[in-house]
Amino acid sequence: MTGAVTMCFLSLSLSLCPPRGTGCFLSSTSTWASSYPWRYGSGLWSSGTVSREVGDRRQSVSRQPSFTLSEWTDAQEDLLDLEPVPQTPVFDMGTDTRTEGDAATLTVTPVGLQERRGSNVSLTLDMCTPGCTEPYGYGAQLSPRDQSAQEYLRQGTHILTPAMLHTRAMDDQSLQAEFYETPMNFVDPKEYNYPGLVRKNRYKTILPNTHSRVILQSQDEEDFLTTYINANYLKGYDDEERAYIATQGPTVNTVGDFWRMVWQERCPIIVMITNLEEKNEKCAEYWPEDTVTHEGIEIAVVTVTQEDDYSLRVFTLKCGEEERSLRQYWYTSWPDQKTPDKAPPLLELVQEVERAREEAPPSSGPTIVHCSAGIGRTGCFIATSVLCKQLRTEGVVDILRTTCQLRLDRGGMIQTCEQYQFVHHVLSLYEKQLSHTAEE
Repeated sequence: MTGAVTMCFLSLSLSLCPPRGTGCFLSSTSTWASSYPWRYGSGLWSSGTVSREVGDRRQSVSRQPSFTLSEWTDAQEDLLDLEPVPQTPVFDMGTDTRTEGDAATLTVTPVGLQERRGSNVSLTLDMCTPGCTEPYGYGAQLSPRDQSAQEYLRQGTHILTPAMLHTRAMDDQSLQAEFYETPMNFVDPKEYNYPGLVRKNRYKTILPNTHSRVILQSQDEEDFLTTYINANYLKGYDDEERAYIATQGPTVNTVGDFWRMVWQERCPIIVMITNLEEKNEKCAEYWPEDTVTHEGIEIAVVTVTQEDDYSLRVFTLKCGEEERSLRQYWYTSWPDQKTPDKAPPLLELVQEVERAREEAPPSSGPTIVHCSAGIGRTGCFIATSVLCKQLRTEGVVDILRTTCQLRLDRGGMIQTCEQYQFVHHVLSLYEKQLSHTAEE
């Protein structure tokens, strides 16, 4: 690159991690505000899929960064060092220099790179990979950029009529732009600076947003660890409070906490959307083959039914003199960070869970949904459930608004652009099913 001027197309929406190094070409803190008014994306981004995995390490949601502002800048030195297995994967935001002035031809090149410390431009986009020890924030007080991100999430909206939905579902470029513009809203790990907390989290920096986290009841309320579980309450359709609980897949250390939450919140349904292992462990097998007791709660398997794409377990829970019924839907046809091969089975599961929820006792609490980290597949399932209700009730859907609301309550919900596109495809299919049924 000696003697050449390389035009680098940089995404400077680094709401998750501050830039490292010096001389970084950052704009003012009005980055998010520059994308107002709240609307769908500008369509500047290519339809290529961004890299999701590097080696066997689990990619966090910020592998799909929130692009909100792009700049042209001259870089006269090598910005990045290539490494086959980077410790901190980053993106090379290169440009197609064949058309210097045409922003529509810009592409995002999926590569795994290692940032050179001390480089004059920091392109690190992910401080949320499990195993990463550096925090991505500088304290609890929101920066102007974070405040703008929060404002975006509170007001972002894009209502789609059925015709608009079908067209939008096929427009990968616009969906990518919209996805990238929407803040992830991750939690600064410094907000959870408690000794011993690391064993309570499956991934070190996938943490529950503080305002909506589930707090476990404990005899010692002063002991934070006894009240903590990596789980958040989420709103449902029409702002129904605490309609869902999104949580990580239980670990060996948190199985007891998980069952405490199930009992405390009077949850009638668990939706599990992960295999126990996918290259590595994604979730502990927290249920028994027959009977087991956790935290004074006796869990007994009543029936196991195997369907084409999921299994259904019915449990009896007993604590003291009280006894309850619990249903677990275990959906196994959805790979991590990706989407199912077919949409109809997911729609069928969403509708089956809705029917089971309607049949649950009136005193029942939220539906628990979890995958491994509790943000990707979990976010897709909850969003689909909420949006199906909106489509039936109002005849329109607002996928952007629902995504924003989910991320306000738990950062990173709907983890990848591919998943965001899939939600649109599922809703488009569901609308066609509704229209076909109406015609009959």
